[in-house]
Amino acid sequence: MTYAASGEFPGMVLNQFSMDEYGDHFRVATTTREGTSRNNIYILDMALNITGSLENLAPGETIYSARFMGERGYLVTFKQVDPLFVIDLSDPYNPEVLGYLKVTGYSDYLHPYDETHIIGIGKETTDAGEFAWYQGVKISLFDVTDVSNPREISKVEIGDRGTDSPVLWDHKAFLFDKSRNLLVMPILVAEVDQSEYPQGVPSWAYGEPVWQGAYVFGISLDEGLQLKGRITHIESSAELEQDYYYYSSPFSVQRSLYIGDVLYTISDAKIKMNNLENLDYINEVQLPS
Repeated sequence: MTYAASGEFPGMVLNQFSMDEYGDHFRVATTTREGTSRNNIYILDMALNITGSLENLAPGETIYSARFMGERGYLVTFKQVDPLFVIDLSDPYNPEVLGYLKVTGYSDYLHPYDETHIIGIGKETTDAGEFAWYQGVKISLFDVTDVSNPREISKVEIGDRGTDSPVLWDHKAFLFDKSRNLLVMPILVAEVDQSEYPQGVPSWAYGEPVWQGAYVFGISLDEGLQLKGRITHIESSAELEQDYYYYSSPFSVQRSLYIGDVLYTISDAKIKMNNLENLDYINEVQLPS
């Protein structure tokens, strides 16, 4: 490694997906928090001098996810609703917003489906006036073919408030293969006992964990997101006794992969094999735990 250059720009960077090198330029998305939070895009040359900028996006909101894809950038900010910004980066001296979409909820992770479609993984929300209560896990498929009018063409909401997924903070837990129309992710499902709220479930009510494992979806532009089935490693009373809110259980599914026509799901205690097409059980290997 050799030192090349240094530069600076205002704000904080969320994660690795908020930075990108393309051609002879470095692009970065930041949030500044002096007074009202503001969101920005900066483009720097290889000497790390700023050549172009797009500042003061969504005042009062914060970047929850970002993705740079060639000459476009995608940015999700959130406070009450989820604006998905489509940004033109073709001119490194003059980036501009091409369009945006406001939907409920937010996306913590954006993953490219193809050049004109984006998958978003995050939480659904319920508006509470000055803020919003997050709810269950939300998976969205966005169409950005018309850059001035992006659309949410398919979505799935899973569980109640308290439902969670490692994908929201670790993209390695996310399995996607466009050629097989396959999307797999581990999810902890929480559900609210509605009998405890005879007057109606309030938006702030937390659900109790009821299930943990891998959700397996089919995904395509024609049919959107379709649940194919679920796979869990927590299947016996002995396994349940080791559970503590499921995530600390050694049987909590953390990763998935496929080899040929076999889908493998992996926890600390087990590797399970299922048929990739119909999810029929094939075999499993117990791991020391």
